[in-house]
Amino acid sequence: MRCACLNCGYIYVPEKGDPSQDIAPGTEARDLPPEWTCPKCKSDQDSFAMMEDDE
Repeated sequence: MRCACLNCGYIYVPEKGDPSQDIAPGTEARDLPPEWTCPKCKSDQDSFAMMEDDE
């Protein structure tokens, strides 16, 4: 499931992961480590909201 940063609009896509913070592709949002922050604005995970998948 994707999640969106409420501060800047960045969308975390599990299929892509986050190479900038060594998050492997396929890592679900719920499995992100607690120290992970938004790669765009550096907000913590409390600033993210889960999104329903369109598929």
